[in-house]
Order: sequence, then C-alpha cells, then structure tokens
Amino acid sequence: MDILVELEDGSLANVETQKIGYKFPGQRCACYSSDLLLRQYKRVREQKKETFSYRDIKKVYTIVLLETSTESFHKFPNDYLHHSRQKTNTGLDINFLQEYFLIPLDIFRQNLYNKGIGNQLDAWLTFLGVDDVGWIERLIQQYSEFIPLYKDVYTLCMNTENIMGIFSEELKILDRNTTLLMIDEMQEKINAQENIIRQKDEALLRDKDALRQKDEALSQKDEEILRLRRLLDLKNENN
Repeated sequence: MDILVELEDGSLANVETQKIGYKFPGQRCACYSSDLLLRQYKRVREQKKETFSYRDIKKVYTIVLLETSTESFHKFPNDYLHHSRQKTNTGLDINFLQEYFLIPLDIFRQNLYNKGIGNQLDAWLTFLGVDDVGWIERLIQQYSEFIPLYKDVYTLCMNTENIMGIFSEELKILDRNTTLLMIDEMQEKINAQENIIRQKDEALLRDKDALRQKDEALSQKDEEILRLRRLLDLKNENN
C-alpha cells in the first residue's frame, strides 16, 4: 500500500499511485480492497474479542491515482473521477463496505488545460499531478493554503539530509509493516498446520476406534469358537 489513512469515523482509505494504468486493473483493486477489509476484520476481532460485532467493521476505500490511464478511461474524456460501490438492483439500503475511486491524472490534465481549476478537487489534483510552473502559480493564487505545502516540498528537495532521514523512516515503517505481514502469514501457516495436525489426530482416533472394534469382533469370534469346541467335546463324551 502506498498510503493507508484512517478517517475520523474509523473508515480506512488505501491511496495508490500507479505510473501505468493497465498494471492496476479492476481485479487488483478488488484484491487490495478485500485484503484491507480482512486485515481490519482480524484486527478489530482481536481487539474486541467477545464483544466483537460485524457492525464494528468500517468502510474501506481504495483510491487509485493513474499517471497514464488505459484506453477504456479515454471513452470518458470529460470524467476524471470514477466512483464505484456495491448496491442492490432494487435500491435496498444495505451498508456494503467497499468503495473505489479511480482518478486518471492524464485526463484530468486535459480538462484542466481546457477549463482551469474549478473546485477544491481540481486544486488537489493539480497539486498532486501537475509540475508546470504556470499552473502552480495559478493554484496558489486561487488556493493560498497550498503555499506551505509547496514550501515543504521545496525545502525537502533542497535538503538531501532530510530526504534521506524521511527515506530512513519510511524504511523503518516498511520493515515494521513487513514484519507484521510476515507475522500474519506465519500465523496463517501455523493455523493451517494445526488444522492438519488436528485432522491427523482425528484420523488416528478413528483408526484406533476401528482397530478396537476389530479386536472386539475377533474376541467375540474366539469366544464363539471356544463355545463350539466345548459343545463338540460334550458330544464326544456322550457318545
């Protein structure tokens, strides 16, 4: 995940940036969203334990910024924010938890050059997706709140030591997240192995029970044979 954000209501947003659009198809979006939803479920269930309810699970948003979008996006030349969510065909109101936002920055820039910065969304996408000095000037003239953000970017670019410090911190976070991921994967393997061992134990118990039944059947046969021999001996004595 590029950026994982927790919103005020507890919802989670995974923000992804992708140079080449075809490398982030709908299937990948669905997998990322499902993975995030499952991780939230495991975390909340562990925290809540006996008090856990499915209502404790919040929405997950997958937001994908595409630097170069695929041909299918260009069928909608005036649209640069595609929102998808699950809903029923009847309009039944059910709170499904997964939503998606796909933002083709190349199409946004085409609209920007034709129409200009029209709203707050345009302003943020200009900040994220446009490096032309002229448009940066227009942006900060219309939305002065972006001035300190550009100053931060400029300061970082001029201070290599700080950039390396941030990079080092990102590596620490990456290492920690990788460790957590490995722990999750290891726990899944342990659970799978425990399940296999349990199944083998159950099979051994069934085998032991089958052997016991066979032993009982053999014992009954031995007793029957012994009884028949006694009957034959008595007959022989009487004769």
